[in-house]
Amino acid sequence: MRSLITTIIFLIFSQLSFSQDKNSAISIEFSNISRTAALQKIEANSKYKIYYQEGWFENNVLISGNYVNKTISEIVSKILEDTDLNYFIDNNKIVLTKNSIIYDSFPDYETNKPDIVNKPSKSANPVFFGQFDSVKKSGSKGANTNIVLVGKESSESNNGLYTLSGYLKDIKTNEPLADINVKIRNTSISTVTNAEGYYFLKVPTEVNIIDIESIIYQNITRKIMVYSDGKLDLFLTEKLNQLDEVVVNSKATQNIRTAITGVTTIEAEGIKNIPVILGERDILKVALTIPGVKTAGEGSAGFNVRGGKEDQNLILLDNGTIYNPSHFFGFFSAINPYTVNKVDIYKGGIPPEFGGRLSSVFDITSKNGNVDKFAGEGGIGPVTSNLTFSTPIVKGKSSLLVGGRATYSDWILKTLDNEKLKKSQASFYDLFARYTHKINAKNSIEGTVYYSKDAYSITSDSLYKYSNRMASLKWKHAFNEKHNGELNVTNSEYKFNIDYDSNNSNAFDFGYKITETQAVLKFNYNFNEKHKFIYGISTKLYNVNPGDLTPKDPNSLLLATHIQKEKGLESAAFLSDNFKITDKLLLDYGARFSVYSAMGPSTQKIYEEGVPLNPSTVVEEKTYGSNETIKTYTGFEPRIGVRYLFDETFSIKAGYDKTFQYIHLLSNNTTQSPTDTWKLSDLNVKPQSGQQFSLGLFKKTDYKNLELSIEGYYKKSNNILDYKVGANLLLNENLETELLQGEGKSYGVEFLIKKTEGRLNGWIGYTYSRAFIKLDSQYNEEKVNNGDFFPTNFDKPHDFSTVLNYKLTHRYSFSTNFIYQTGRPITYPIGQYNYGGAQYTLYSDRNKFRIPDYYRLDIGFNIEGNHKIKKLAHSFWNISIYNVLGRNNPYSVFFVTKEGKVQAYQTSIFSVPVPTITYNFKF
Repeated sequence: MRSLITTIIFLIFSQLSFSQDKNSAISIEFSNISRTAALQKIEANSKYKIYYQEGWFENNVLISGNYVNKTISEIVSKILEDTDLNYFIDNNKIVLTKNSIIYDSFPDYETNKPDIVNKPSKSANPVFFGQFDSVKKSGSKGANTNIVLVGKESSESNNGLYTLSGYLKDIKTNEPLADINVKIRNTSISTVTNAEGYYFLKVPTEVNIIDIESIIYQNITRKIMVYSDGKLDLFLTEKLNQLDEVVVNSKATQNIRTAITGVTTIEAEGIKNIPVILGERDILKVALTIPGVKTAGEGSAGFNVRGGKEDQNLILLDNGTIYNPSHFFGFFSAINPYTVNKVDIYKGGIPPEFGGRLSSVFDITSKNGNVDKFAGEGGIGPVTSNLTFSTPIVKGKSSLLVGGRATYSDWILKTLDNEKLKKSQASFYDLFARYTHKINAKNSIEGTVYYSKDAYSITSDSLYKYSNRMASLKWKHAFNEKHNGELNVTNSEYKFNIDYDSNNSNAFDFGYKITETQAVLKFNYNFNEKHKFIYGISTKLYNVNPGDLTPKDPNSLLLATHIQKEKGLESAAFLSDNFKITDKLLLDYGARFSVYSAMGPSTQKIYEEGVPLNPSTVVEEKTYGSNETIKTYTGFEPRIGVRYLFDETFSIKAGYDKTFQYIHLLSNNTTQSPTDTWKLSDLNVKPQSGQQFSLGLFKKTDYKNLELSIEGYYKKSNNILDYKVGANLLLNENLETELLQGEGKSYGVEFLIKKTEGRLNGWIGYTYSRAFIKLDSQYNEEKVNNGDFFPTNFDKPHDFSTVLNYKLTHRYSFSTNFIYQTGRPITYPIGQYNYGGAQYTLYSDRNKFRIPDYYRLDIGFNIEGNHKIKKLAHSFWNISIYNVLGRNNPYSVFFVTKEGKVQAYQTSIFSVPVPTITYNFKF
């Protein structure tokens, strides 16, 4: 009985003491100091001792305040504002707690009486005076039975929903992880991380289980208790079997859940098993096995996406434009595969932040360097070698990634017996550097520099050179957890040179160059669970030097020629909203408004109306001064995507896009060539425009984790550039008289089956598509095929591809890919006729016939080094055979008249099997 009375007296006096302590008044002032410094100042100027952990505070957050005769509770509450910390005052002690409240009375769990203060919420572990709870930091290794406390508990923590947000990052590189699925188990609450690795969800105040799911990273699970709006950052570990699998990710669950159609992501780390020509790992060549992406032929540069021309694709490397993404006529990609993280390919549903091209966007993202230790990787092949390394600059904050690749094909050519080949030349190299620096929790910068150069000579008297140069700088800033922005500044250049050095007076040097400088200001605003906004502005300045010809011999019969330069300014504003109407219905809509101005200095020809354009119909030449506007074009570009979710594994999506393009590629070759030139829209050349409608079904099955999709599309385009027969496109001062602009249309259906896990993985794709162009006019000289629609040079109705990898063990695997395509269209000679005493060849309608169909089978055997952790370097061997069937696939068909007879000839690139061995290493 005595002990019970003593306990009651102790509790009464403790409660009185607590009430007096927390109401004690003091005066104190803070000016731009950290929270920890503020707490230390309280200790130095009062009787209180404060207990907390240093890691609970962000010391880069500064606070200020002037408190006169304020209670200690008022001051501490103000200091802890906007944190997830609570506190308890006991005599001269102030105890800070993470998330939870320390209760000064036993809660009544049976009633909700209004006079009970600080009643606990539905917490799994309420904390009472004298009981302290330590929470384990969130790691990355699967399930965790500890409950993670999020937010700041209060007496209202049992009401409604709260926002859970945070960032997902790679545990090794600290890189943000995009497109990772985040969901609350046994609910419909889910989301996907954005490009910055950020996510947010509305969750109830109770014990929840959060699941993080990814193909590439280990899935993790956490039990969480959310008291209020709070943050949970998580670090993910890459799957150990990642390097053994082919990973082409159409974004699996995300592809089902998002509203955008026609998006494919290729992870660079997963392509090393795929057999390619001469053993060179190539992320852009893998893109050609994706439905809807084609090229005109083997060894061709450029891409044809859903019936679009080669110039209608925007190739971006860290936001900077790459005008020619190919080495050696398209046999190799100009992008170093060891420096690439991934490429997002938008065939439809192009986000409003991208513009300036009609058909697609290839958004290539580079790797970040290792911020903790020196690392690298490389490869040695029969034609090229590659070395990439990264090193921390400021450990844990900044890193530098440097890569280089070069070919030694020149040395190989000079060892051959063929005299013509001995005198030929073919070489290339590319260099890459990337710097990343995390300034603080809210600011970071990224910088990329890229350069590539090719030189080749088919004849002994001509040397062709071309190069790409690109530099980009990005500053990222987080205003708060919901709102962030970035400023991108880029500069790109493409140029080529022809050095003709004959033994006569006709030697010359020819040069061409295009540069662009761009600035983009983009913001992401996660307004709430239903609305996610992306908005911003951009501006781009083009400068084109169409060509300079300089004779080398002062006595040359050639005249120096300089075509006037071109300048254009393209600006745009864009806005999009990802609107979650219901759990099943999602709308992704937005628009881009672009303005293009052709600018001086320039002299523009004005032609007589109602007659064909030719030098004889020029009625006036108008001169414009420097930066004076010649012609302005505008374009409103709505982008809409909608998705209906039948269940978590099955959805239907539809989309509509409108796009404008103010720059055109001039080429009278069947395929894109390094010597093709770019032409800006001006007074006489209109911008291209296009519209695309798309519809798709997406399904993920439980059986073998198969992913199935079928997408259909229909595209219409206007002012597509083509040329008159025999057009001269180089050094032509009246270039517009050689050009034709017409209508285009294309349609198709794309099927894809993917399996990304297990011993057998890969994908099978099939596309049926058609692409047509119509060049009609009231004048016969501007009309082709009687003004009717006819197939384009890249119209290939049937396209089948399969890429498969079978793992025998963790170290050994087989890989294969097979491709079949309908032969591309061609114009044949069909007869002869005599006119004026001369004999001429009569040709069919343009593109009426086709060259033979194309098919090819490649196989490879892959050997991983042993998986010992402590070793100098991890190795990987690839032994492959390209075109194992020895198919003599036609590259082109041409005709020669001999002795009055027209004879057809076929050229091929690789008509025999090509074996290669490549050694790769990583340290």
